[in-house]
Amino acid sequence: MDCITFLRFVGQLKTNKRTGWVYNDVDKPESIADHMYRMAVMTCLVKDSSLDSAKCVKMAIVHDMAECIVGDIAPADNIPKAEKMRRETEAMDHLCSLIEDTPAATEFKALFDEYNEQKTPESQFVKDLDRLEMIIQAAEYEDSQNKNLQEFFNSTKGLIRHPEVKEWDKSLREQQANKNKSS
Repeated sequence: MDCITFLRFVGQLKTNKRTGWVYNDVDKPESIADHMYRMAVMTCLVKDSSLDSAKCVKMAIVHDMAECIVGDIAPADNIPKAEKMRRETEAMDHLCSLIEDTPAATEFKALFDEYNEQKTPESQFVKDLDRLEMIIQAAEYEDSQNKNLQEFFNSTKGLIRHPEVKEWDKSLREQQANKNKSS
């Protein structure tokens, strides 16, 4: 077991920047860890008692963990989804091999796989939060840096499924529309 190497890999999530923001010349773009942290907090705000909230928090933390090795592969990179998944799965397998003697290794891999398969209510909910967190961040950059990041809003429109997250999405989009009207 090599916990220190694992933690050093995962620690890179704190400094690796989200690619979409870098490509859009955002000043001081958020890190992958910043994104995952807010998603984990968002899971705690939902009122839906049918979801396993502890699993959702963990899934939010794990869903992009492989990016500490492969980086944040964005749609603009034009890497086919199957290749992106192959790279991330290989990276996650490597990370888990570093801590293979721990229950965490099995749990991290299971959460990663569940998220990517998108078959459970928890994985679909966390995917919705992934999309919503991105556009909340886009709105913050638009406000603080006078950027037009509409492409991020367009890329998520109509894709959020969970009723509560849909309401949050609607509220954010209304705020943005009102802001744009008064500008």
